[in-house]
Amino acid sequence: MHTLPARPLIAVLASACLYGLGTRPAQAAGPSTPPASRQLVVLLTAHRVHGSPHTGSAAIGLLAAKRPISGEATTVPVLARSRDSKGIRWLRVMLPGRPNGSTGWIAAQGTRSRVTGWSILVNLARRRVQVYRQGRLSRSFQAVVGKPSTPTPTGRFFVEETFRMVASEPGGPIALALSARSNTLQEFEGGPGQIALHGRDGLGGTLGAAESHGCVRLDTASIEWLGAHVFAGTPIRIARG
Repeated sequence: MHTLPARPLIAVLASACLYGLGTRPAQAAGPSTPPASRQLVVLLTAHRVHGSPHTGSAAIGLLAAKRPISGEATTVPVLARSRDSKGIRWLRVMLPGRPNGSTGWIAAQGTRSRVTGWSILVNLARRRVQVYRQGRLSRSFQAVVGKPSTPTPTGRFFVEETFRMVASEPGGPIALALSARSNTLQEFEGGPGQIALHGRDGLGGTLGAAESHGCVRLDTASIEWLGAHVFAGTPIRIARG
């Protein structure tokens, strides 16, 4: 986990330089038991994102090697693998940014494999964050979710990066910035409306209520626990119920 310079969380999330990747969204899946583990890939260099797994396909975006807020290596979930006629290995990965749920193909060269047994479910109806390890429920936290006018977006996402704010920064003490973006706020404070799980320092909010601009707020003990156990690339599903 990285320590964030002295900038307010909301402003940092708003101004984060994220690459827009105009790829097709992954198909939505219904409620299911989380898998015991998920394959991830860590980028060692920046990668061009392609719509198809072969070198002749047009590049549709660029996936940076590092995340813009913390500077940690970009880590994304792997959905599929392929090999083209030239023997080049390709990975279909989840992507950050708009449209929500985007995927694309990147070359496997210049990446490092990683596996996580952690996954997160945000239940908006119950206003709870449920954390699973190897497919079994490990923790369940009450949360503040998006209010009706700025709801928390639903779908399958992942943790882009995690960082700790300096003392007293709004949204502290820790944030898990997600690949999700608000569906109602195309921009917020000048940025892309990025969604995060974070604390309530300087923001407040009643646990179990729908009061935020779309982010999910947790009490200090809960977000501290998440920050100690969950790392970039961890899959997260946000569901209405």
